[in-house]
Amino acid sequence: MSSTKTIGIIGGGQLGQMMAISAIYMGHKVITLDPASDCPSSRVSEVIAAPYDDVDALRQLADCCDVLTYEFENVDADGLDAVIKDGQLPQGTELLRISQNRIFEKDFLSNKAQVTVAPYKVVTSSLDLEDIDLSKNYVLKTATGGYDGHGQKVITSAKDLEEANALANSAECVLEEFVNFDLEISVIVSGNGKDVTVFPVQENIHRNNILSKTIVPARISDRLADRAKAIAVKIAEQLNLSGTLCVEMFATADDIIVNEIAPRPHNSGHYSIEACDFSQFDTHILGVLGAPLPAINLHEPAVMLNVLGQHVEAAERYVTENPSAHLHMYGKLEAKHNRKMGHVTLFSNEPDNVVEFGKGIDF
Repeated sequence: MSSTKTIGIIGGGQLGQMMAISAIYMGHKVITLDPASDCPSSRVSEVIAAPYDDVDALRQLADCCDVLTYEFENVDADGLDAVIKDGQLPQGTELLRISQNRIFEKDFLSNKAQVTVAPYKVVTSSLDLEDIDLSKNYVLKTATGGYDGHGQKVITSAKDLEEANALANSAECVLEEFVNFDLEISVIVSGNGKDVTVFPVQENIHRNNILSKTIVPARISDRLADRAKAIAVKIAEQLNLSGTLCVEMFATADDIIVNEIAPRPHNSGHYSIEACDFSQFDTHILGVLGAPLPAINLHEPAVMLNVLGQHVEAAERYVTENPSAHLHMYGKLEAKHNRKMGHVTLFSNEPDNVVEFGKGIDF
């Protein structure tokens, strides 16, 4: 039996593209399902151009692939259940359903995985907001569909309630209390259904709810870093994880609070392509194939900067002036404002001296 597999990836954005590159380096064939025939993955894989909820297209993909995976969580779980053969989607659809719905996600994290999350309550209408304590700050998030700050409303005073009530009446939501934290961090963990491997703790800086800069290793104590890794491993083991998972967290002075999970490689893990001996995409492919997983080593401290649509020219100039920086451009045809177009990774022991695009080098 050949060790070469045909891997089907649902989603052809930059994550799918980088998954495909890892798979191709390992000798596998990749077929991508994406609505756009000219998606980033089209540069490195065959593409079935169809909507993500097109069951016939999902079946076509399943019929010609040994293994299926996905690059983001907004995939039709019911459609996948209808077409996959036994074991063909090692990540399973339960993980998809958990991560597609913040209510399910909070319940899984707090009750099944038994990790610490921010205080929260489920909101089904504006009536559930009538008795909230406005001496505290909150963020109201729709249970489904939100990303990069969409479907969210911050509540800091009574004047925010009109918009919050409208959001609560439009969809099921989760109301989270704001956490006083020192840093936003994340941990990438990969599993093969039996064992797991874990990446260094990453420190994340967001601008306008979009990741701008990742610093590795995160500037927290060894004790907190070990705790963050242990929490990520605990969640992965509870899921019998196959593939890569990102656990987003808040680091306080003396604790780690879990914010959310993403069942796939994550923007904050892109530095691993150059900075680790195996990338989050390598371990994702190994994991969904059920292959043995390596221990992860960080070569040197590193910084990753996101390149948004308004930063493309600045990023290209930056790597001309800093030739040891690694530029990754995803091949998106249109550079829209705040659209993720690429990233830059460089090794640095002085992360504060690595200036984000849009903050001094976006001229």
